[in-house]
Amino acid sequence: MIVDLNLLPVFLAVAQEPNFRAAADRLGVTRSAVNRGIKRLEDMVGLSLVSRTTRSVRLTEAGTKLYDLLSQPRTDITIGLEQLASEREPQGLLRLAVTSIAEPFLSGTLIGSFAAVYPQVTIDVTVTDEEFDIVAAGFDAGVRLGQVIEQDMIAVRIGGDQREAVVASPGYIAEHGAPAHPRELIRHRCIGWRPAPNRAPYRWEFEESGTPFSVSVEPQITTNDLRFMISSALNGAGITFAMQQTFEPYITSGQLIGLLDDYLPEFPGFFLYFPQRRNMAPKLQAPVDHIRDHRGRNS
Repeated sequence: MIVDLNLLPVFLAVAQEPNFRAAADRLGVTRSAVNRGIKRLEDMVGLSLVSRTTRSVRLTEAGTKLYDLLSQPRTDITIGLEQLASEREPQGLLRLAVTSIAEPFLSGTLIGSFAAVYPQVTIDVTVTDEEFDIVAAGFDAGVRLGQVIEQDMIAVRIGGDQREAVVASPGYIAEHGAPAHPRELIRHRCIGWRPAPNRAPYRWEFEESGTPFSVSVEPQITTNDLRFMISSALNGAGITFAMQQTFEPYITSGQLIGLLDDYLPEFPGFFLYFPQRRNMAPKLQAPVDHIRDHRGRNS
C-alpha cells in the first residue's frame, strides 16, 4: 500500500480541531481542500477515519488508531498504516443509540444472532429517547423511526411498516367506556409518554380520510418508561398510546383492548442510521449486512 505521508498533517489537524473549518484555518487552506485530503487518505487506507455530518466531526476507531500511530517514528507509521489497512474482519467496539420504542431491535433476536455471527465485535447499546447528534456523542450508529432521522444520514430499514395503538384494560373500559373518536380522548384519563423530563408529553397522532391530525391529551400520568406505562394501563389507570408491537402480547392475551384502530394507519418503521457509507468500517458494515440478510430470511 502506498500512502502519501504529506496527507498526515491534514489528518492531524482534523483530529485536533473541532471541525473541518478550524482545521483548514490552522493549515491555511480551504475547507474543501481538507475534505479532499481526508477522503484521499481514507481511500488509500480503505477505511473511514473521520465520521462527519453537517453538525459535527469525530474520529472513528480506525482514525483513533492512526492518531496514536502519529506519535511514533515515521518508519513505524508506514508499517502501522499497512496493518490498519489490513484490518478487514469486523472487530472492535460498536456503540449504538437505540430508541426505547424500537421493539424489532430491542426484542434481542436481531442483536443476538448478530453477536453469534460476529464474536469479535463488542456491542454497547444505549437505550435513549433524547434527540442528539450521534456522531458528536461518540456513537457509530443509531436506531430510530425513519421519519425522525436527519436527512444527511444513511438509513437501512430494520423491519416492516409499523403502526401505533391506543389501548386500555377491560376494567377501565367497563367503568369509563371507550372513545368512538380520537377527539373524545380529552374526556378520558390518559397515560402519556415523554422522551425526557424537560420535554412535553408526546402528542397522539391519527389519520382520518387520509388527513393526519394529532390530539394533545392531558395525561393524568406521564412517564418516560414504557414498562411503567404498560403496567399502569394493565391496572386500569387509563388509556395509553404507543407502538402496536409494544402492546401485542397484552392485546393477544386480552389484558388490553385496542381502540380507535380505524384512525391509526401504517407508516415506515425503524431504521439503523449512520453518517456515511464511503470506506465504512467492517464493524459497521457487518450489522448493515446482517440486517439485510435477516430481512431477506423473514420477508
